[in-house]
Amino acid sequence: MAASRAKTRGPVWRITIGLIKFGLYATFLGIVALAVAVGIAMSSLPDFETLQSSPNGQTVRVHAADGTVIFAMGPSYGQWLRHDEIPEIMRDAMISVEDRRFESHIGVDPIGIARSVRVRIERGSWVQGGSTITQQLARNLFLTNTRTFGRKIREIILALAMERTFTKDQILELYLNRVYFGGGAYGIDAASRRFFGHTARDLDLSEAAVIAGLVKAPSRYSPTADAQAAIGRAGVVLDLMVETGRIGASEAAAAAPNDVALAPQPRRNSVRYFTDWTLNQLDLLIDETRAPIDVWTTLDLDMQAQAVNSVRAHTPEGAQAALVSLDRDGAVRAMVGGTDYVTSNYNRAVTAVRQPGSAWKLFVYLAALENGYTPSDRVVDEPIDWNGWQPRNSSGRFSGEMDVRSAFAYSVNTVAAQLGAEVGLHTVANMAQRFGITTPINTHPSMVLGTSDVRVIDMARAFASVHAGGTAVEPYGIVRVTMEDPDTREEVELYRAEIDQSRVLVAPYVAAEMTDLLQTAVATGTGRAAQIGRPVAGKTGTTSSNRDGWFVGFSSGLTTAVWMGRDDARRVAGLQGGRAPARAFADFMRYAVSNRPVEEFDTEVTLPEWRLEGEDDAYFGDPYADEIFVDENGMPIPAPDIYGEDRRYEDGSGPGNMDEEWLDEVLRRSEGDRRAERERDNAPSRDDREPAPAIRSQEEQPTQ
Repeated sequence: MAASRAKTRGPVWRITIGLIKFGLYATFLGIVALAVAVGIAMSSLPDFETLQSSPNGQTVRVHAADGTVIFAMGPSYGQWLRHDEIPEIMRDAMISVEDRRFESHIGVDPIGIARSVRVRIERGSWVQGGSTITQQLARNLFLTNTRTFGRKIREIILALAMERTFTKDQILELYLNRVYFGGGAYGIDAASRRFFGHTARDLDLSEAAVIAGLVKAPSRYSPTADAQAAIGRAGVVLDLMVETGRIGASEAAAAAPNDVALAPQPRRNSVRYFTDWTLNQLDLLIDETRAPIDVWTTLDLDMQAQAVNSVRAHTPEGAQAALVSLDRDGAVRAMVGGTDYVTSNYNRAVTAVRQPGSAWKLFVYLAALENGYTPSDRVVDEPIDWNGWQPRNSSGRFSGEMDVRSAFAYSVNTVAAQLGAEVGLHTVANMAQRFGITTPINTHPSMVLGTSDVRVIDMARAFASVHAGGTAVEPYGIVRVTMEDPDTREEVELYRAEIDQSRVLVAPYVAAEMTDLLQTAVATGTGRAAQIGRPVAGKTGTTSSNRDGWFVGFSSGLTTAVWMGRDDARRVAGLQGGRAPARAFADFMRYAVSNRPVEEFDTEVTLPEWRLEGEDDAYFGDPYADEIFVDENGMPIPAPDIYGEDRRYEDGSGPGNMDEEWLDEVLRRSEGDRRAERERDNAPSRDDREPAPAIRSQEEQPTQ
């Protein structure tokens, strides 16, 4: 009997012993393999400084002129906070909710893993994770979030390696500066700025509880997505902090997550046309592509809001609109690229090219003024034929003789065509390019009436340069770009705009005369709807069949261009520059300049010397009075006497005598030639200063 029991137990015992031995060997080999794997992982880990300075993507924060953050692009990492800079209450909150045995485990928490497995068996699915803070950090830094057994093994190996490479303080510092908290915010400083509007150095208990509660489900518990869910989760964090002994019950009771003030969210829709335009310029301004940067801009949020409201209030149904407003130095204070960014992000203010209509006459009249015309010179509104092109006026009739000022104010097309023909198409094109038109300019005669495509921002720039007295104005939106020095925590300036208004485009008297014309166009001409109760100068523009409507003008240092039309260039009923665009301009400008002092325009003209001297003056005076004459050997010789004495040189050269009778004859002949030329052209003399006849105000004629 005993022998049979021994026989029965013998094989079973041996198998059992064999299995135990196999298990021990396997365990030993597993421990050796794990140790080798951990050792290899330790040798391949980056050092702590490298992990500090390697965020995955660059954060760009765009600020308005008052410092408000209006847009953030890319993952936000905020400022890197050292372990001793992180509030203790924040460290305690995170450890309580994510890894209560963080300070004692070796990188993995067997108790936490066992609890996770038990819940998995009870509920039939993975509800509760067993990952430690170190494991989460390893996953965030080196792995993905795929739920596979292989990934979990690698995560454990990396966590064990990190615990043996870095201190607990270093691991917690890395974790709190790199974990994702939702809303694009990585790290507690970015989260604090995103949700509360201040640095994480100033977090209180309630705010720390809210942030600590986000890690489990950032999108679900985000304060900006569901404030009540975030507050409820913060209550759970406070209870866990009491349970783990990190705070007392009285401290938890005194905390008030319900009273946490959330930072206002950026007004993104109305500013995105502007931020898109400015951010596209960054690659040309700075080389920094890794560190978080702050872009400080010129945008005035109050003006921007008014610009959006004005455009939406006056744009005809089915049409689009654009607005650009420049300060006297070129700073963009408001930019609207369409009626709604959400439905269309196409920026019509800086990208679209459209015909400007009569707003283009700015360049025609600038060229005419520079070539000798004045606002009071007489011109004739009459039929013209320019190589088969016959421009017409909206009234279908011609008003006859008038002055240049009236012709511009009432946007008389025939006069603009005559001036364009006289100064030349290339002169007009050169003037437009001089004033900042960057699009190709056609040289068909109808170009003088605005058939060459332009951009809204270029037209604003041109009118702003007139307002600046004829000096160039360059639109800009970025004032400076900064980053934080990782070592000193001080602001480092990467770029600062340099404003140069020294380039003269036209003489000051030309700009003053042009301002005179523009002011008259608003006071009595086609731009009357743009009046705002203070001096305004500007010009309307309307293209064929009312496809485009414009008003561009300036007042009190601010220049604003407004365009309206359809993207498909179809006709818009009733769209003229003197109506909806001018009204939108006035609606915006009344608000935009309300806090600025009233400025009278400087239209006092100081003509250059060549414009003041009569033609006969060229024959009098002694042009040689201050000259020293020398012979071919450099020796001084007497100056010629131009008043009658024979001063011929020894070789026979020199002026000799000036016969006064001959001089009188030349002057009489010159005057006769001028009189005959005027009679041939059947045009009034520019010296004739009779008052202009009264003409009836008419809406400007669309370009043909």
